[in-house]
Amino acid sequence: MSKVLIIENAAIATVDVCDTEYERGYLVARDGLIDAVGAGAVPEGVKQNPADDVTIVDGTDCLLTPGLINTHHHLYQWVTRGLAQNEALFGWLTTLYPIWARIDEPSVGAAARGGLAWLAKTGCTTSADHHYVFPTHGGDLLAAEIDAAGTIGLRFHPTRGSMSRGRSQGGLPPDECVEQVDSILRASQDAIDRFHDPRFDSMVRIALAPCSPFSVTDELMRASAELARSNGVRLHTHLCETADEEEFCLATHGMTPVDYAESVGWLGDDVWFAHAVHLSDAAIKKMAATGTGAAHCPSSNARLGAGHAPVRSLLDAGAPVGLGVDGAASQESGMMVEELRQAMYTSRLRAGNSSAAETLGARDALRIGTIGGARNLGRQDEIGSLEPGKLADLALWDLSGLGHADIADPVGALVFGPPASVKLLAVGGRTVVRDGELVTADEATLARDCRAAARRLVSGR
Repeated sequence: MSKVLIIENAAIATVDVCDTEYERGYLVARDGLIDAVGAGAVPEGVKQNPADDVTIVDGTDCLLTPGLINTHHHLYQWVTRGLAQNEALFGWLTTLYPIWARIDEPSVGAAARGGLAWLAKTGCTTSADHHYVFPTHGGDLLAAEIDAAGTIGLRFHPTRGSMSRGRSQGGLPPDECVEQVDSILRASQDAIDRFHDPRFDSMVRIALAPCSPFSVTDELMRASAELARSNGVRLHTHLCETADEEEFCLATHGMTPVDYAESVGWLGDDVWFAHAVHLSDAAIKKMAATGTGAAHCPSSNARLGAGHAPVRSLLDAGAPVGLGVDGAASQESGMMVEELRQAMYTSRLRAGNSSAAETLGARDALRIGTIGGARNLGRQDEIGSLEPGKLADLALWDLSGLGHADIADPVGALVFGPPASVKLLAVGGRTVVRDGELVTADEATLARDCRAAARRLVSGR
């Protein structure tokens, strides 16, 4: 017996290579894969097959899109929100590192369950996570967040992050927050061996992610790249987030951040950088020529005053660009759907106009939030668009209410309008959110656990 999901009577934005859209259409998914998508009514015979377990969802006054893909996050920060509210990046980090040095399995598990649940409720079906703080007695933190992703039901790309350059070596983090290179490499290999699943419908894939130029050594960057490539996994790091970072790289390495990344083997189509705000034209060309991706985090960049990433220039050059909500301590909202609007708006602020040739429109924003993110994660053949043969990771947005009902264009309503409620979120055809409510975990319990973890971390008890 096949499990069949049918969505009918919905406006559909497939985000395929032709940006195909249907004013009223249907989607059929069978056993977790998209079987058909098209205009008009569901073909005769699909609903009547007695051998199938069929679920039918009426998408009237709704927009069906691929599930959103979050390409940069720090889930542990979900329980340290609202602190250092007026600091720029370096001051924000130095304020929070002493608190983060106390994280452990219970706090990371609670944070990950809360953060991933909120992502699901706001349209996200796949999330990356950049975890780089591993206190000596913190426990198995990567396992804690992978277990949380299994509970919530999202496709998950955790990265085994790391820091090896503490303050005594001219880095930013306290020495008690850094690890030795040999220990990091052993832990990285262990994470790949234990958790990485390269299969087509994988729910967990590992990447390696030394934190940033001001918290790691050259040795770690080179060794991580070699280890990742020998195991067939991807690479991720923060790069070009602030002007301070460029000054640090020039003073420490004698070159810009992108040139430094190139010098340690960190350009390629298996690499994506978080933020990529301060890029020269030459840096953009290098990223595009090598297929190196960028995770655009517009709300976090605004919260910390980092600047506006040159997203239009990256896209025009051919570089992969996805979206990220970033760590919740620098972007307390954590809503993927809001990042669509923020990406569009910040591109217009950067350009100083709303010209379609120089900025992002609603469909550009949706594209980088879906198939763009899939490219960053190396999964563009599996997720990121609604096409037969791809995984049935999808979001059905309710546009029937007061906030959206009179916006003529459904995609415009989703991106320009207020955050839409999710009528259905499915991952591999399995329901995670129904009628705006999480169905895989109890939201009140998640909130209680997050509140308790936050109080314990901040108080130091």
